[in-house]
Amino acid sequence: MRAATVAFYGCALGLLAMGLRELLLGFEENRCSMTYMFEHPHYRRVALPRRVAHMYPAYGLYLYGEGQYAQDTRRFKLTGAPVLFLPGNAGSYKQARSLGSVALRKAEALEGGVHLNVFTIDFNEELVALYGGSLHRQTQFLHESIKAILRLYKDHEAPPRSVVLVGHSMGGVVARALFTLPCFSPRLVSLIITQASPHQAPVLSLDTHLLEFYSAVRQRWVGRPEDLRNVTVLSMGGGYRDYQVRSGLTALSCPQDDPSKLSLVATAVPRTWVSTDHLSIVWCKELVLATVRAFFDLIEPEMGQFSDDPERRMAVLNHHFIRHPVRLLGEQLETPISLSGSPEAWSEVNTLRLAYSAPKEGQAKYFLFALSSRRKAYSHFYCRSNNLEMTSWVYGCAQMKGSMCVQAVDLSLGTELLPAYKVLTLRLRVLSVSHLVVAASNLNGRQFTVECEWQRQESQTISVQVPHVLSFGMTVSDVTLNSTGLLHTIELQHFHQVYQAFRISVVSYCKITKGDRLPNVYRIKVPWFREDSVTTSSVPSVTEISGMLHTSRPDNTSGVLLQLHTAPNCQYKVSVRTSFPRVLGQVLRFCGPVLPVYTAVALLLACGGQVSSVVRTGRPLQMSQAVARALQPHKVDLPVYLLHLLLRCNWFQDGWSTYLPPLDALPATSPDGTTQEGVPPNEDWPRLLSPLLYVLGAAVAFWGSALLRLSLQLLSLLLAPLHRPSVSLDCGTLHRRTQLLLILCLSVLGGASCGALSITATFLLHLYRVLRLQMTERSLSHMLNLVPEKQRDQDNRPGNKEKSTGDSEALNSKPEECNGAPLLSDSVLQDVRDDLQLHLSLSALLTLPVMLCAPSLIHWTRNLRYSAARLDPDPCWPHTVPLLIASVLLINCNTLTLSYSTTLPSTSRLLLPLSIAMVTFSPLHLYRVTYFLSAAMVPLAAACLF
Repeated sequence: MRAATVAFYGCALGLLAMGLRELLLGFEENRCSMTYMFEHPHYRRVALPRRVAHMYPAYGLYLYGEGQYAQDTRRFKLTGAPVLFLPGNAGSYKQARSLGSVALRKAEALEGGVHLNVFTIDFNEELVALYGGSLHRQTQFLHESIKAILRLYKDHEAPPRSVVLVGHSMGGVVARALFTLPCFSPRLVSLIITQASPHQAPVLSLDTHLLEFYSAVRQRWVGRPEDLRNVTVLSMGGGYRDYQVRSGLTALSCPQDDPSKLSLVATAVPRTWVSTDHLSIVWCKELVLATVRAFFDLIEPEMGQFSDDPERRMAVLNHHFIRHPVRLLGEQLETPISLSGSPEAWSEVNTLRLAYSAPKEGQAKYFLFALSSRRKAYSHFYCRSNNLEMTSWVYGCAQMKGSMCVQAVDLSLGTELLPAYKVLTLRLRVLSVSHLVVAASNLNGRQFTVECEWQRQESQTISVQVPHVLSFGMTVSDVTLNSTGLLHTIELQHFHQVYQAFRISVVSYCKITKGDRLPNVYRIKVPWFREDSVTTSSVPSVTEISGMLHTSRPDNTSGVLLQLHTAPNCQYKVSVRTSFPRVLGQVLRFCGPVLPVYTAVALLLACGGQVSSVVRTGRPLQMSQAVARALQPHKVDLPVYLLHLLLRCNWFQDGWSTYLPPLDALPATSPDGTTQEGVPPNEDWPRLLSPLLYVLGAAVAFWGSALLRLSLQLLSLLLAPLHRPSVSLDCGTLHRRTQLLLILCLSVLGGASCGALSITATFLLHLYRVLRLQMTERSLSHMLNLVPEKQRDQDNRPGNKEKSTGDSEALNSKPEECNGAPLLSDSVLQDVRDDLQLHLSLSALLTLPVMLCAPSLIHWTRNLRYSAARLDPDPCWPHTVPLLIASVLLINCNTLTLSYSTTLPSTSRLLLPLSIAMVTFSPLHLYRVTYFLSAAMVPLAAACLF
């Protein structure tokens, strides 16, 4: 192993580690508040019909309760509004306790007896994100559970007609899959809230059943959305803390013109503003409170059940999740409002800015701003206040009486809630009133601050071109703001792709220090998707903001905006530079599913290199040398990229679609819902990054194979005392009849139980062969009586065409003997080492199918006590039968047999086309990697026989 090779792959491993660190750890700390149970939680199992319980023995339906409420509902005499929680991949039904506990505390604080009945489903913690065979069963059980829940209210005066669903992770996808059932009535579910659910595409496509499930859901919601207009769906992504399901995948695959479907990221939710990981999104108190508040606002007090009005549902969800105006929901705005107060309470503001701090003593206070003298010079009126009471605070005067406004219209609906204060920006051109009124009364004695000003939007908006993504942080784009206003907007030009990542530094400095300044609020606003992020800082301060995107910009939209809510008379310096570690993190976040494909390509080409070496010289390469030489992006990626270019020609695309499946591409990064089965996304950046992905995948193959070699050496040391030392080349091999019997038994085992079990057993059998070769190699290398080889028989192998007469005589001569026993030559040691290197390469290849089939094996193992011994459906059977047969036959393979094979030269030339096909058809279909490996192993096994 040359030092340059180790250094290269060490640097590649360092890049991968840097990207993984940024992906897994390069985010803010968890700022979610924990939800607590004040009483012991109870999960009371709901009895299901015998037919349903017999069909789904591993599943269950439960009602959540605490304390006295749990005792009151033990007979299931329910009067609340039903909410059903669906756990996700490997999720527990007990995750509903956060939602149920907060809902119970909220109901106790309200009058009128309005409350929720929170149900939860036990899906046996199945790995449905990796094994899609049980998704349809979960959907059917969900349907039966909804019917069972509604039957519990049959004696209620006003029984509910629908159930609200809250789905976490894959539970949200199962909730939407309900509508694909032919016997399901859409009226049974009117509202679905999903948390970190990958609606766009599965995170990893490890079997065909998972992709077929997604295809059916997408076809139902995109292809036939007419009868789903009254179903309201809200999808929430966790943000950058969720590295398991990136937030771009949580965008709903629905028509864009459907107003009842909302997608957003948790960082943009008012009164939340936090990023959550994949599990904390369930218990994050800020999000749970927003969800529970929305539920109670959706309940009709007279009936005690959820409203059937879709417009009301959208109004409530917009109020709590999109734009919180710090007003009570449902207040009338059209009716003129009468304002009262003594003349001393009214003050007209003639300056350009107002800064007012309410005193400790309670008083009524109103500020008047005349519009007549400001309309031409200014475009907007901006106001903010840290008084967060749920009241209206800005009005437009409709009738003046002296220096007082007696009648006004409420303009507070446009208020936005930020972490430190509420803000309101009014466009003067659309206002038809004469004065603006800002209410700053503190009759309850509460102190707060109000700041308002007139603004010219064009003078407070600055455009900054972001550095190139390949600048590696050496180039800085900066701008200095001598703040004379309260709001500044910086447009970050050319910042619109998900692979871009920046470190945005904001340095604030004020010449005059004031203790009552409102804090700064920096907001990254993404116009095309609700993924805004908000950062709060004091004055003065140095604040660093991560500039990254969850979705790419669609066509004909503006760029990312950085809004700075600043303090007046201060200086702000904004610097933007590329962050190379975060760029790597973004690459792994969006292109990480491709790495297993490139790792498989590197291992396959390494095996091809060893086979080619056997054809030329009769000996395989060292494992490390073969993997190092497998880095050939020009031979793999260049044909794939040329193929993508040709597919842009209509004539070539028509011919291709007639005979071959479509090319794989990563899911679209724009939030418009288009996927590969609809309109293929025209995104070149993943293909342009393919050389980097190839290097990272080759680094995984290089160091993974080194780790495999080291592990086998250690394992052989542990197993050595259990075996007698052997110096035979045939150690660990099987008789031909034994091989045939094993193939038959393993085939029957896979068909009768689980295909992954047969694949794993075959891998272990081959691993035993490698361990025996490792022990033999150690035994021979420590022997002292090895005779040096005088004439190596490699000259007689097919790689050399000229053979001398002396060589033939040497081959026909008997080996040297001592006391009647043949002496071992060092050529035997070399043959064992050659066989060991070849089988190490084969073991590394066989590791991939075992890992890809592991989820179905885990699912089968965990469900043995609930179902029959056979896994149904089985994604690994019968497609892996050729791989199983080839793996068993390759156990007896050795380099001497391969060197005389007549089919080996053609087999060595086959592996490169298979690698190109793997990169072409496997990024979105990882299970196809096993198919391509089978196509490579079968001719290799045939070469051992012929």
